[in-house]
Amino acid sequence: MPAVLGIVVVVLPVVGMAARVGWADLPALLSSPAALDALRLSLLTSSASTLACIVLGVPLALVLARTRFPGQGLLRALVLLPLVLPPVVGGLALLATFGRTGLLGAHLEALGVRIAFSTVAVVLAQTFVALPFLVVGLEGALRTAGRDHEAVAATLGASPTHVLARVTLPLTLPGLVSGAVLAFARSLGEFGATLTFAGSLQGRTRTLPLEIYLAREADPDAALALALLLVVVALVVVGAVHGRSRS
Repeated sequence: MPAVLGIVVVVLPVVGMAARVGWADLPALLSSPAALDALRLSLLTSSASTLACIVLGVPLALVLARTRFPGQGLLRALVLLPLVLPPVVGGLALLATFGRTGLLGAHLEALGVRIAFSTVAVVLAQTFVALPFLVVGLEGALRTAGRDHEAVAATLGASPTHVLARVTLPLTLPGLVSGAVLAFARSLGEFGATLTFAGSLQGRTRTLPLEIYLAREADPDAALALALLLVVVALVVVGAVHGRSRS
C-alpha cells in the first residue's frame, strides 16, 4: 500500500496536468513563435552545456576516483555543492563572478566581453547545475571498474593516454552516457540560475522553463502544453538512462 501511495503521489499530478491540456489545440500552442524559440534555445543550450560537462567532468571524475591528495574531500564537497544549493543562489554566485561588476566580469567587461544576460550565460548556468550529475555518475563507474585492466595495459607498455582512450573510457562508457543524459536533462529543466544570471530575453536567454513560467499567467493553456512537452522529454531521458543501466 505505501508503494501504491508513492506511485500515486508521483503519477497523479502528471495525469492531472495531461487531463487539463487541450489536445485539439496542442499543435497550435506548441508551434507559436515564442514556444519554438524557447524549445530551440533549450535544446541548443542544453546540448552545449552537456558537451561542457563532458569536457570538464571527465577529467574531474578521474582526479576524484584515481588520485589521493590533501583536501580531496573538500574538493568533492565543492563539486557536489550545486546539487544542494537552491538554483537562485547558484545564479547569484555566477552573477557575482561573471556580472559586469563581478570578480571576473569587470575584467572581461574592460575587454569588451559580456557574459551575463546572454546565451553564453544560459550555458554557463546550466553547466554549473548539471556538472555534478556527470561527475558523480562517472566517478562511481570508475570506482566500480577498478584499476586492474588499466594496470595490465600499462604493464604491456601502453601510454597513459592510450590507457585512458582504449581501456578506461570504454569500461566506464555506460556511466559516462548515463551521466551525460542526466546532465542534459538537468540542463533542460534549469530555471532559477538561468533567470538570475541570464534573464529572460526571447530568442536569447528565455528557455522552455522560463517560457512556461511567463505563460502561466498570460496563457495557462500554452503553459500546460509546454509543461507536457517537458514531461515527455523527461520521460524519454529517464527511459534512456534506465535502459542503459539495465544493459
